[in-house]
Amino acid sequence: MLEGTQPLLKAKDLSLSFGGVRAVNDISLEIARGAIHSLIGPNGSGKTTFLNIVSGVYRPDHGTVQFKEENIAGLKPHRIAAKGIARVFQNPELLPGMNTLENILLGYHLRLKEGAFKLGFRWRRIPREEEKIREEASQLLRSFGIDEGMLGQDPSAFPYGIKKLLEIVRAIATGPDLLLLDEPAAGMNPDEATGIMKHLQQLRRDRKITVFLVEHNIDMVMRISDRITVLNFGQKIAEGTPEEVSANPEVIEAYLGAD
Repeated sequence: MLEGTQPLLKAKDLSLSFGGVRAVNDISLEIARGAIHSLIGPNGSGKTTFLNIVSGVYRPDHGTVQFKEENIAGLKPHRIAAKGIARVFQNPELLPGMNTLENILLGYHLRLKEGAFKLGFRWRRIPREEEKIREEASQLLRSFGIDEGMLGQDPSAFPYGIKKLLEIVRAIATGPDLLLLDEPAAGMNPDEATGIMKHLQQLRRDRKITVFLVEHNIDMVMRISDRITVLNFGQKIAEGTPEEVSANPEVIEAYLGAD
């Protein structure tokens, strides 16, 4: 944990089985507020399953997930999102038939001050609120290097790296305190991965968003993480700073095998 910080999220004794397979086995970890915390491990080690529990996709067999000191384990994903946790999946899912700006505007639905019922009686507020959100979304996109000319285009034709970046921007539009990322650099070339890394550091620095990511790009993980948790066969085998984790014999064996 970062010195002088309090945990934003605490998972304690989380377990989940599929049939006879224990995908997550009594895992506990804490994510410090303001940190970039990475979860790594070989394929099949339980990383995405753990992320799915935290984001509400799966209900754990037992254990708790405390976010801002409230147990959110087992809540539906939309309720968890409303509490301040945004999730970005591995494969970009931008909606067809909507331009770039419209895709990002979808992320603002959790932040609307007026629900649909209230707006029916306060219709004059609709243009003002819509105008404010559109301007904020445009500024957000520009801050991530999305050119003004791309806002009205169909993002389905964009390069893969831009699509993944747009997914992250849409998640940020929900106004999260904690951003969950599943392999944000997967499928990217080295330059694109470096760009994502810089954007994640920018999120922490400028927007005070805590980042928790599952990632196979070990070079990226070691360069940007404050803390790293390592899983293998559904169990936590190591945790610490990048320097501590990279020197851990169990981690080396999990990735490279025994001599």
